[in-house]
Amino acid sequence: MALIAAVARNGVIGASNTLPWHLPEDLNRFRTLTSGHTVVMGRKTWESIGKPLPNRQNIVVSRQAGLCLAGASVAHSLEEALAFAVMPDPVFVIGGEALYRSALPFAAVLHLTEIERDFRGDARFPAFDRAAWREIAREVREPASGEGFAYHFATYERAPA
Repeated sequence: MALIAAVARNGVIGASNTLPWHLPEDLNRFRTLTSGHTVVMGRKTWESIGKPLPNRQNIVVSRQAGLCLAGASVAHSLEEALAFAVMPDPVFVIGGEALYRSALPFAAVLHLTEIERDFRGDARFPAFDRAAWREIAREVREPASGEGFAYHFATYERAPA
């Protein structure tokens, strides 16, 4: 299982069920990495996207009984979502906060867009012990002009125990 997220320096990943930034390169990276795989998300993340993500198996984790979503399977736990996954590994957990928190202990890979700026928001990526992870790739992106902000595409693998 892999987690994929864009994370501000202060840990923010969302504000009022939206992204508090606009990074087209991040969205392209997300599409490239997750296409052809299963994506698992919480109900609020599903609602923020508004439709199934194409060329991916979409699974929504929700405690709501009887929930039916066009273009997505509904699971009632992360474990059930993983059992539903039929596309090639890895399964990508794509948010939100509660699902990241429950999936982090089981993840083998983290694909993070690390944004070098603080943002206001009401959803955060869970804190994690960086010593338990090994950085295997990093691409630095500087702002195109005097406006904007730097960010990095970083990939981490869980370090051997």
